[in-house]
Amino acid sequence: MEVTNRRRTNQKTRNLALTACLAALIVVMAFTPIGYLKIGIVSITFIPIPVVIGAIVGGCGCGTVLGLVFGITSFIQCFGMDAFGTALMSISAVDTVILCLLPRVLMGLFCGLIAESFRKKKVNEVVSFSVTSLCGGVFNTILFVSGLILIFGRTDYIRENLGDSILKIVGALVTANALIEWAACLVIGTAVSKALVKVLKRA
Repeated sequence: MEVTNRRRTNQKTRNLALTACLAALIVVMAFTPIGYLKIGIVSITFIPIPVVIGAIVGGCGCGTVLGLVFGITSFIQCFGMDAFGTALMSISAVDTVILCLLPRVLMGLFCGLIAESFRKKKVNEVVSFSVTSLCGGVFNTILFVSGLILIFGRTDYIRENLGDSILKIVGALVTANALIEWAACLVIGTAVSKALVKVLKRA
């Protein structure tokens, strides 16, 4: 019983440390060129990667918290640091908060649920990590674009800059940038998660 409790305590401590380290990494990425590659009105973001890694290694709680940190940094970008986000802020600050936070929190939560489901079913780690990592990039794109269409799709700004229909908005946002994000999540997320799990098992 004592051994089991000790293991649980150690696991919680490791998850807290992992969450803190990855949260710090997200903040650094968000406010340096590492996190965003800006191309015109859209940006390619690599910040889902640490969220995915946390969800895989630390579970739902870690993924959700990191998704929230990602969302908060995205919202901060809307104060003059990102032209697109700043424009949305001028339309509605409350709606911009929702758009920045909710998709990222759900992305981290969903990735954690997928990873934990694979772990319970004892799916091969490479397969589990690869699928979860890819889902992270895909979820981030789908949830954000869907939220943008639902919340801001009928505004003049979106109609003038992205298009006056759902297909045009999706076509403007989901291009090669999405494929790059998904590929980065898949490759880096899988490799780093695999390495972290090995290190933690030895510790």
